[in-house]
Amino acid sequence: MEREEFINVGVGIFSKSTRFINMRYHLDKNKLKAICPDCDPEEIEKNLESFKRICAGEKDAGPIGQMDAASRFRWLTATRSSVIQTSQTHPGFSKDLEKTLNSLFEEMVL
Repeated sequence: MEREEFINVGVGIFSKSTRFINMRYHLDKNKLKAICPDCDPEEIEKNLESFKRICAGEKDAGPIGQMDAASRFRWLTATRSSVIQTSQTHPGFSKDLEKTLNSLFEEMVL
């Protein structure tokens, strides 16, 4: 039975004006096992690494990774039926995007 339970494992941030896109993640394997004892943490970690490579636009991230930053962000945050599900995006303002990313990561994930 699907229970629609989720854990926050990462945050991503994108700025169209600066073309900044980055993400951080941390998979708490104890939390994962608590809600999904049969889930494979290594497989989830591979998916998260794939998200990170796409976000960074790395050459080994396939065709999606070669898109511009805005397109990569839209792809990463698109609603899909998969193990890694992103929440709705939330607009905001920041003068220091890296600092904001770290702050959100500490608040929402750790």
